[in-house]
Amino acid sequence: MAGLGAPAVLKSAAAPRGYSWGEVEKMIARGNADGRLTVDDLPTPALLLDLDAFESNVEKMVRHAAGSKRALRPHAKTHKCAQIAKSLMRAGAVGACVVKISEAEAFARGGVTGLLLTSAMVGRHRIERAVALGRKQPDTIFVVDNAQNAQDMNDAARAAGIKFHVAIDLLVANRTGIQTGEPALELARAIDKLPNLKLKGIQAYAGGSSHVVGFEERKKHSHGTMTPAVETRWLIEKNGIECGWLSGGSTGTYNIDSEIDGITELQPGSFIFMDIDYNVIGGKDGPEYRDFRNALTVLATVISKPSREAAAVDAGFKAFATDRKFGPSAKDVPGLRYNWGGDEHGRLDLTQASRDLKLGERLEFIVPHCDPTVNLYDRMFGVRAGKVESILPIDARGMSQ
Repeated sequence: MAGLGAPAVLKSAAAPRGYSWGEVEKMIARGNADGRLTVDDLPTPALLLDLDAFESNVEKMVRHAAGSKRALRPHAKTHKCAQIAKSLMRAGAVGACVVKISEAEAFARGGVTGLLLTSAMVGRHRIERAVALGRKQPDTIFVVDNAQNAQDMNDAARAAGIKFHVAIDLLVANRTGIQTGEPALELARAIDKLPNLKLKGIQAYAGGSSHVVGFEERKKHSHGTMTPAVETRWLIEKNGIECGWLSGGSTGTYNIDSEIDGITELQPGSFIFMDIDYNVIGGKDGPEYRDFRNALTVLATVISKPSREAAAVDAGFKAFATDRKFGPSAKDVPGLRYNWGGDEHGRLDLTQASRDLKLGERLEFIVPHCDPTVNLYDRMFGVRAGKVESILPIDARGMSQ
């Protein structure tokens, strides 16, 4: 796949060490380490991206989508980084999914096209911003699940002299969307009568299926959820309204939904990074989900060693998302147990750890949930063999509007 822009200087001999903090800070602020920084130079906590694992994950998903004759539009809420979105498009993706209009604006500024906003633009200000985005990126797709919202979008588009591409958002994940079947058909009929809206098709993201534990159970759940969505697509077309596009699928169901006739596009996100939450859902070959590699970690420093059995690191609630029942896991120290130690700290239980730790030692932790963890950071560091190849700004960090 196309890389993330490793500087040519990396071809030189071993990178020098011993930079002052001022020198490191300048390189980070510049957004280009020039291949000189190593992981040991980075301030902690730091968000690391293993580029070998990332590229392997992307290559596997792109190959699968192509082999299944499905388009791939990865969800950018996972990484919130325009450089990553563009690297995915260079590899074969048709665009990027985003949830909020502020995210879409950030990616548009970064030159990302083929945007699909997966939540409806309800309210005057959101629609105003949708008009501005539609002017800048005419291929953007907006979802609707309500006839009044469709009318409002049409009226704004007409006043602006533009046309919106829209998709019907189906209720398949107990969050947003219109009911499948006749309610969706009635909405399609309403959209079909609006001159400044063009119906692209259907969005049906079944997030509830993605984390069902056990491959066969997950397959059963996804088929049960997505079959009504496919049937709704056929129903709309049977009634003379073009509906040739159905976008769905997730990291947990990519190899399930791609086998369902009628789904034309996959929108997984977490596959590029992976996290503990996905590791435990189980795969085709066993209880551990190993389809994709853990590429995202948080680097932390051991800052206290009160006893042989205990240590503390400088990464707590502000370094890892805390919306799961479990915490982070040390990447290379089997048996080490992480416990929350407050906003800024993590407490390490070493009683069953495979080795002792030293004060000042740096550890990588696999994150519990990648999407909200990324949103805690301004940047991530693309690393290969201990060297920092790229500094990736998290352009849409905090953009939840």
